[in-house]
This record gives sequence, structure tokens and C-alpha cells, in this order.
Amino acid sequence: MWRSLYKTPAQLRGMVEPGLITAAALDAVAAAIAPGATTGELDAIADQVVTARGAESNFKLVRGYRHTTCISVNREVVHGIPGSRVLAPGDIVSVDAGAKFRGWNGDSARTFVVPGGEDADLVASRERLSAVTERSLWAGIAALASASHVGEIGAAVQGAIEASGEDYGILRDYVGHGIGRKMHESPTVFNYRVDDLGPEIKPGLCVAIEPMIVTGSDATLVEDDGWTVSTVDGGDGSHWEHSVAVHDGGIWVLTAADGGASGLSDFGIVPVPIGS
Repeated sequence: MWRSLYKTPAQLRGMVEPGLITAAALDAVAAAIAPGATTGELDAIADQVVTARGAESNFKLVRGYRHTTCISVNREVVHGIPGSRVLAPGDIVSVDAGAKFRGWNGDSARTFVVPGGEDADLVASRERLSAVTERSLWAGIAALASASHVGEIGAAVQGAIEASGEDYGILRDYVGHGIGRKMHESPTVFNYRVDDLGPEIKPGLCVAIEPMIVTGSDATLVEDDGWTVSTVDGGDGSHWEHSVAVHDGGIWVLTAADGGASGLSDFGIVPVPIGS
């Protein structure tokens, strides 16, 4: 039943460029994150990178959505709509972006804390939240190198969060996914332990792993705009995501310029380029 999940070596090679374009868009946004910048300006920067590389925004291909990124601030966790909102010092900002190139998709997200902020404790709390979320992402990616089933990714993500000693909530209603010709494909990639471990991890699997973590309760609501997902209790949110491929030689993080080498180094894993 899972046969269609696994891509051929040639198809995996087609996934490389959209991943790199997505990474470049987020790099450009990272360089522009500053007090006074608007979320709409950041979105325009990402869009310029995507189109300049000959790709298109796969987010814009989602019915009813007209932006290249989702940008979520403070209590907004995911799916925030870019616009006139002005970033303030100390804000925690999650930026999700994707690109489609020659029929293949990339999808990635990063969280930033805007420089400055008078409340040092709040800034430190937000930086800690982002760091733990990112660490849990890399733990999930590292699991791909040795785990046998997709469900083990979520166990690794949750384990890393628990190991942090923080009492964070993990969003249950929003999860990771397969990726390829469509931005969202099977299988579902949970960010927490599940009883059904799902399909096998083997060459040809491409998944987007994306932990979404909050400082309080994991209860969320969708704002009146029909998109933005925010915490009910006002807690801060963080979202990190990478698209990752499993191939005959090992694993490769498609949405990291170095294939994930820096993030995986703490786990003793060396990513292997596709086709090597």
C-alpha cells in the first residue's frame, strides 16, 4: 500500500533544486529580519528570490492563498498571512516558505527572534523556545538515518523536547508530511509518539519534518482570516521545518545548503549528497 511513497533516484535528483531555492528564499528573509520590517516586505523578498531562480511559489498554488510565505508572530504558530504588521524588537517570528521547480516541491520553515527587546527574560524565553524546536527537528531528521519506520521520527522529536526539561506543548492538529510532485503528500509525519509506526523508512522516501512547539497549552484556534493558527492561552509558538530525502547512500536535507551537515553533526551523522 505504501509503494507510491518511494521515489526513483532520478526523481530524488529532481527534488534537489526546489529545496535549494526554498533555502535561498529563507536565507534572504533571515538577512532582512529587523525591527521595523513588515511581514509583507519579508514576503516580497522571498518571492523575489523564488521567481529569480525560475521557480514559482507553491504556497500561491494553494486555493485562496496569495503569498509566497506564511509568517507567524508571537502567539501565532503557523499559517500567518504576511501584510502590514510591523515587527518589534523581541518578537518571535516563524517564516514558512516553499518553491516549485520543474514539477517538484521544496518546503521549509525557520524561527527568528527579532533583535532587541527591553524584556530580557521574554527574549531569552523566546530564544530558548526556538532553539529547542530546532533541536527537536534535527533529532527527527537524524532518526531517518537509523529508524525503520516513519513513526519513529515523531518519537525522536518528542524525546528531544522532553530532554530539554521545558514544559512545552506540541501541536497535535498540525503535522509533517511527504513531499514530491505535490507539496503535501503521504505519509503523515507526526511530531509525537504514536502507536502505528506507519510505512518503512527506505530509499526513495521524501518527507517534510516540521515540529510546531508552544510555551503553554497546545490548544489552538484559527483566526478570523481563516488561516492564522494561534494559541488559545496566548503562549508563544515556534516552527522549524526541513524537507529530507532518504536514498541509497544515506540521507540528505534538501532545504539546507549543506545538506544538513551542520545540524546533524551533534548526532554523529554525515549527510550524503544524492547520487553519490
